[in-house]
Order: sequence, then structure tokens, then C-alpha cells
Amino acid sequence: MDTQRALWDELLALAAREGDDRSYLEKLLGAWTRERGVESAALYLDGEGGGERLAAVGRGEYPAELAEGALAGLVTVGLPGGRLAYRDAVPPASDPLLLLLAGALRTLRMKRQLKQQRFQVDYRGVELEALYEVGLAIASTLDPRELSEVILLRAVSLLDARRGALYLLEDGRYRLSNTIGGEAIAEIEAADPRVEVLLSAGVAALEILPGAAHLLAVPIQIDGQPRGLLAVADKESRQGVGPFPPADRRTLGLFANQAAIALENARLHVQALEKERLEREMELAAEIQRRILPKSVPTVGGFDLFGWNRPARQVGGDYFDFLPLQGGRLGLTVGDVSGKGIAAALLVSTLHSAIRLLLDRIEVGPTLLQRLNQHILDSSAPNKFITLLLAELEPSSAVLRYFNAGHNPGVLVGQDGRVLTLGPGGLPLGLMPRATYREECLELRPGDLLCLYTDGITECMTPEDEEFGIERLTALLREHSRLPLSELAARIEATTDEFARGQPQGDDQTLLLLRRL
Repeated sequence: MDTQRALWDELLALAAREGDDRSYLEKLLGAWTRERGVESAALYLDGEGGGERLAAVGRGEYPAELAEGALAGLVTVGLPGGRLAYRDAVPPASDPLLLLLAGALRTLRMKRQLKQQRFQVDYRGVELEALYEVGLAIASTLDPRELSEVILLRAVSLLDARRGALYLLEDGRYRLSNTIGGEAIAEIEAADPRVEVLLSAGVAALEILPGAAHLLAVPIQIDGQPRGLLAVADKESRQGVGPFPPADRRTLGLFANQAAIALENARLHVQALEKERLEREMELAAEIQRRILPKSVPTVGGFDLFGWNRPARQVGGDYFDFLPLQGGRLGLTVGDVSGKGIAAALLVSTLHSAIRLLLDRIEVGPTLLQRLNQHILDSSAPNKFITLLLAELEPSSAVLRYFNAGHNPGVLVGQDGRVLTLGPGGLPLGLMPRATYREECLELRPGDLLCLYTDGITECMTPEDEEFGIERLTALLREHSRLPLSELAARIEATTDEFARGQPQGDDQTLLLLRRL
């Protein structure tokens, strides 16, 4: 009786001792074997792949890991979360010690589960802290090339990987942005079904890192839209390289979310810099164009003159000028470069310089137009050309000589109501080599109004795609032919705006008005 009491006291003391579960199980298992008259026994805890031996007593051989068939020839008793194995053919029976063994086994299992959960919580905390630090690191740069290097370096360090590659989605293909630790294929078709298998199932359906034994890849997305993919390979361990556990996929996915934000910020930053650069260039081009266009209207006895220009963008491809010539004559020109924006503005600058340089040596005439045509051919892209109406006014005789190189026909409205058009007499400049140009001539009568314009006026559109047209312009000129020229230009501007009914200006608009007093 005293021996039994001592055993129970010892078992209670062992059970109360923190962290001494194995000694308690061995003592309890030894007491059970003595109580049942069994020479040896072992207690196993169920787990993945079989079970783990927790305690063994007696002389029998019991494997440390319980695999299928390992306990053949032994008697086993199923317990909650484990089993009892022994060699003697003693019928199992319920007794207090066996109940204690079952309870101890269950308690130990619960302790291990709690310990694993605590480990996962701690690991999760470390993981989140690491991800936070990584996020700060990759958010500290906005240079795309440097950012891709930082992302890869942090990714392989975070997962103890030997290799890594970063791909960005461009034009339907994942293109290699950077790699570390080894070679990677240069690009992948985004529509390749193997990409979806690789990213969703984690199966190495594509050998994007040649020679890698174990591959893990996750998508980089912004608002659910693919922007790239991040891949790592060959997780390092004490035994060499091995596969990535499921938790690593989650970790890499969280990291990819941070990388996506950093990459998007870098992309937007580059766009902002490019936009700022273009805006500076546009401002410079606009300033150059403002200096090219006349700052004032020359005074010519017996005539009124007015010029007006409104580009569709910050800079445009329209051009007009007043050109002082020898003998008191005056050159008038209106031109329109194909296209808009900076390229058109640069060609306007070329035209302006060429006209003024050539007029120092060549009179207004066919030769001047031919030289201009060749100059534009030599100095512009093949798809660029200029329509130009160039006129020379002799104030004393009121004779106007003009050349129309593919430009919109000028409109002359007489005080007597007659209407003349200054039609084309040759091809646009820069369209074909060795083009020829025909000279036309007319005499201006008192009260005659001449309007030279660009197609931004006549091709102004309604929301229903109806053009303003030369007929409306002619009617407007006839109706208001006696207005001061500045007021007439304002009336044309207001009328075309009203006609467009809120439609954005589709093309540059230019007017040059001349009236004989």
C-alpha cells in the first residue's frame, strides 16, 4: 500500500513539473507494464508520416519513428492522438494507469499544438517586421533600375533563396527586368497557359531559372491587374537546397504586394518627370514660336493689316508673317505644317528662317518657292510637308502677286460684293522634288478685303462632324467686311467657337487680313 502511494506521489510530482513530460510518461508507462506484467512497451504520438516515439521501457526494440508496418507482430492499443505498443499478448483492459496514459498523451499533444501555434504567431510577427523593413527599403528609391535590384536582393534574403528573377509585363510579354544568382530566360508570353499554372498552383511549369531545382513564383499586381512576376529558387538549409514550404509562398506574395506598390510609384514618378520635361520643352517651343510670329503689324500707306493665331495645343504648326521687301513692297505669308505639337513647331521655325534668309538673295517668285521646297525636303521627315501662300504687295499700284503652294484658297471680298479665291498654283513644300509653282496676280480695289487663313478655320467641326467650310467664312466676310480688322478677326473666332458648340479645337487657327482703304 505504501509502495502504491509512493508511486502516485511521484507521478503527481512529475506531472506538476513544467517541461518534464517525457520523464512523467516513462514513469507512467513503467508503472503500467509492472501492473500488467508486461516486459516492455512504447508510447507513440500520432503525426505526419506515422508517429513519434515518446517513451519506451523494457528490453524490447521499438522504432523511433512509426511508419506503416513498423509495429508488425506487436500488440497496439489506440489512444486519443497516439497508441500504446507492447510485445506480450496480454489482453488490453481499462485501468487507472491506462487512463492516465491516454490523458497524458492528449495533454502532450495539446501542448505541442499550442507551442506550434505560438511559434507561428512569433514567426508571423518576425515575418511582418521583416516585411515592414523590406517595404521601407524598397520604398526608399524611385529609380526603376535600382528598385528592381533592391526588390530581388530583399526577396532572396527574405526566403533564404539562392536565385531570383524579376519580370515586368510589357506589350503582352513578361520581360526580364533583373536577375540575381544565375541566368533567367529573357521573356515569357503572358498568354502562355503555363504561366497561370506556375503562379496559381506553384508547379514549376516553366523553367524560367534554368538549372534551378526548386522554384517559387508569385504575381505582381496592381488593382488586380498583372504587372509582372517575382520568382525565387533553391531555398538554402543546413542540408543544402530544398523546396519552399507553403508559408514561404504567402510571405513572397505579401512581399510582391509591397514590390508592386513600389514599382507603380516608380513608374508614376518616371511619368511625372517625363511629363515635366515635355512641359518644359513645350514652354520653350511656345516661347520660340511666339518670337517667330510678328509682334506688331507694319504700317503700309493705303492699307490696313491684321494677323491672328491660335494654336490647338501649347505650340502649333501654323505660321504667318509680314516680310518687308525692297522698294517699299511687303511680303505676306500664311503657312500650315502637317501635324501638331513640337515637331510641327520646329518645322515652322525652319520655314521662318529659310524664307527670311532666301529673301535676302532671291526675289519673290517661282525660284524662291522651288528653293524653299528643296530646303524643306532636305531638312524634314518624309511624312512632313507645308502648305504655303506667299504674296507680294506693291502698295503704290495695289497689285498683289501671289503663289499658292497647296494651301487653302485665300478669299477676296470686294466692296461691290464680288468674291475671288486665290487657288493653288503648285504642290505643298516638301512633298516632291523639282516641283514647279505658278504666279498669279490681281489688283486690289478700294474697300477690297483679303483673308488668308489656315484650315483650322474652315475645318472647325460641330459635334455632328459638320465643317464650318469656306462658304460660311465667305458669308461672314461679306457681312462684316466694313468692321475694323481686329473686330472682324474676333467675330470669326467667336463664330467658329459657337459653331463648334463646345467641341475642343481640332487644329491650329490662323488669320491674316488685308484691306485696301
